[in-house]
Amino acid sequence: MATSFTEKKQTVATRAAVILPWERSAHGQDVRAAEARLEEAVGLTASIGLVIVRKAVLLLRMRRSATLLGKGQIDSLRIAIKADNIDVLVVDTKLTPAQQRNLETEFGCKVIDRTGLILDIFGARAATREGSLQVELAHLEYQRSRLVRLWTHLERQRGGFGFLGGPGETQIEADRRMIGERIVRLKKDLEQVRRTRGLHRQARKRVPFPVVALVGYTNAGKSTLFNALTGATVYAQDQLFATLDPTMRAIELPSGRQVILSDTVGFISDLPTELIAAFRATLEEVAEADIILHVRDIAHPDSATQKKDVLGVLQSMAKDNMLEQDWPSRVIEVLNKVDLLGEQAAALQGDENVAISAITGDGLDRLLARIDQRITSGMEMVRYAMPLADGAALAWLYQHGEVIDRHDREEEADITVRLLAEDRARFERQFKHITPQMA
Repeated sequence: MATSFTEKKQTVATRAAVILPWERSAHGQDVRAAEARLEEAVGLTASIGLVIVRKAVLLLRMRRSATLLGKGQIDSLRIAIKADNIDVLVVDTKLTPAQQRNLETEFGCKVIDRTGLILDIFGARAATREGSLQVELAHLEYQRSRLVRLWTHLERQRGGFGFLGGPGETQIEADRRMIGERIVRLKKDLEQVRRTRGLHRQARKRVPFPVVALVGYTNAGKSTLFNALTGATVYAQDQLFATLDPTMRAIELPSGRQVILSDTVGFISDLPTELIAAFRATLEEVAEADIILHVRDIAHPDSATQKKDVLGVLQSMAKDNMLEQDWPSRVIEVLNKVDLLGEQAAALQGDENVAISAITGDGLDRLLARIDQRITSGMEMVRYAMPLADGAALAWLYQHGEVIDRHDREEEADITVRLLAEDRARFERQFKHITPQMA
């Protein structure tokens, strides 16, 4: 199995070049979009500890089946790679196994494509059991299609077993068989982990708190916001894919109501199809969320394009029935990093969004109030008369609802409270001796 760059112990920094093949027929001459995409690839490469010494956008007239790049581009790159002592060339597109092998032969250095690069990042970031299993599965499925390139011992043969005789099983067949067996076992393990997580989710529903999920483009500041709201210490750095696994914490809103806040992995454009499954844990948490906070880096020059990419992923989830069709009604847009905009930040506040700075804390009170307001809008008003001695019922209403009015008599409390429909049903099941009153 190929070793991740992040797993290698190196005494010197690994020098890398990043190139973006840009097809004129597909993208035209949009230089700004190409530069933004290249910078994203540079950020991805830097996040695994490689030192970028060269980066470039290469315009393609056509994709060549053998090498992707044209002969002149290959000749120029060969000279540059040798001059800069490049160890790794990152090609920000999907390469076929043959293209990858041919480019390594041409340049005399390691070549990885966008899928391999993101797999390496995922391997370094995954922390939970499900995340680790998903990444290993994606790695194996990716490697199985590239055995010819990855392994150097494929011409060796193993002798026949017993009476079968013959040349035996070639090493490549043995390797492919072992990978296939491991993939089958991983899928079984993943199914068990998902069943267990499903039981945990059902348990949360029995003692429900509204779930608020953070989504957004990678490096938009989701983990920093998560830490600011919860006081947690989730890993948060100025790098792409700083977190991979969903993390959940309880927070208290201004009304005193508790909600569960869930941090998720960031989205990127053109996520390789092999890696969609590695998003499953995060996507399921988003699908279960009562409120979705779409965190945007409003100071980024391509913030609008990033927003389109995130909403596109959510829309595709809805088409696949992974997300309810009314998901847009549950979204609150959070414009993060307003501290980088200066005086322009004041114009960003609106009814459809909340402008904040997760670093300075500016706007966090407004965000919590907006979450509170959104949850309250889905509640219904109900009035109960209950014995003052019934402390458990009183405490339950204060914990799960919003008490609007209360009048205490000698032995009875008259309470008007706002509750979510499911909370009201649970309360009336648990405390059957208390019935709702006429308003």
